[in-house]
Amino acid sequence: ACANGTVTRTPQQWGDLVRGAYPGYTGPRPRMQLWHGTEDDVLRYPNFGEEIKQWTNVLGAGQTPVSTDTPATGWTRTRYGGTGDRAPVEAISLQGVGHNLYAYGTMGARVLTFFGIDGQGPGPQPQPSGCKVTATTSAWSTGLTASVTITNNGATAINGWRLGFTLPAGQTITNGWGATYAPATGAVTATNAAYNATLAPNATVTIGYQAGHGGNSAAPGAFTLNGTACTTA
Repeated sequence: ACANGTVTRTPQQWGDLVRGAYPGYTGPRPRMQLWHGTEDDVLRYPNFGEEIKQWTNVLGAGQTPVSTDTPATGWTRTRYGGTGDRAPVEAISLQGVGHNLYAYGTMGARVLTFFGIDGQGPGPQPQPSGCKVTATTSAWSTGLTASVTITNNGATAINGWRLGFTLPAGQTITNGWGATYAPATGAVTATNAAYNATLAPNATVTIGYQAGHGGNSAAPGAFTLNGTACTTA
């Protein structure tokens, strides 16, 4: 039934199957790239939509594509949780293609780019010489909103940043702003948006997220910016 595309579940249900494979795991999870031909007669095309539901849920990305384009004739590419070549979830639909889709077009090159092994990826992210993070939460019975302000205390600009932190147990991010958050629980990485990627010396950027909680509505207690531990206030 699943191979024939007749099994439909909610994003949460599909995501729970993945999380259930390793109960209690709260560490990072890899990004996911999905390919599917519309004429696949082995794994029917409706599975493509179910795959997107599953992996966007697992990686804490929204169900609505952040971008949609046509990188090759007959291809439709949607990206979730980010717009770049290494978005948390990237899904490519191939019009008129069957199950043996690896033989079509420039798929191999696209895969290499996604995994950052084509020699064209960005260099190492700059390491700040100093950073400070202020985080506050405003909570209600089962949810909260968090405001996080990042300050570059170093003497040089940071061009491209990733803020790492661990959510308190029981918290799950449901949406966010100012950054892309993945995964939704446990050890989270917030990656800059296109408009706030540069942090000049002494400059700040404020991002935030909404999360559900099971009783602990505290803000994360420690942060790293591009791998450098930040002071907190």
